[in-house]
Amino acid sequence: MVVKIYGFHISTCARLVELICKEKEIPYELVEFGEGEHKTPAFKEHQPFGQVPYIDDDGFILYESRAICRYLIKKYPNQGTLGLIPTDLRAKALFEQASSIEITNFDNFAGPLVVEKFHKPRLGGQTNEARAAVYLATLNAKMDAYEVILGKQKYLAGETLTLADLQHLPLGRLLCAAGQADIFSSRPNVARWWNELTSRPAWSAMKYCA
Repeated sequence: MVVKIYGFHISTCARLVELICKEKEIPYELVEFGEGEHKTPAFKEHQPFGQVPYIDDDGFILYESRAICRYLIKKYPNQGTLGLIPTDLRAKALFEQASSIEITNFDNFAGPLVVEKFHKPRLGGQTNEARAAVYLATLNAKMDAYEVILGKQKYLAGETLTLADLQHLPLGRLLCAAGQADIFSSRPNVARWWNELTSRPAWSAMKYCA
């Protein structure tokens, strides 16, 4: 059965779900919408917030990208890349810690920075440079902490790759496309980690339109 992902090719959240499907070798189809269609009543029947993506897995509807990824990883534990969500109690706790790090210390600042430095210029808008500078300064401080963590271990949750690491890829790619690659490259431990993530076959197989 093919998992249907309802979203946009430029959506970082949809791209994350696609990535996990590739890592787990899950057949999927990206079903794209016209402009503004995700705000229609028909779409909101499945995703009440009018956001992308949601999935249809043989009639099972699920939204929120991180929840979708966890569901898919747990549904197919023995195929594709293994161990993306640990089962050992302490390893699982470290994974949850790392996942929280991504949300609160990366996404919360990288996301707005991408809006200012990538999306606004791309859509003909004007970057608020003062606001972007604040986001960049905060994100750099956060990445200094990443440098410390990754100087002690290979990945954010320890010595094994997890979903928490992969969650950085779609948004991190847009940071690089927006001229902010030094967020990763200027720190040796972060650079080693980022280069390994971006070299993964599943990520390399992704096709980009942005």
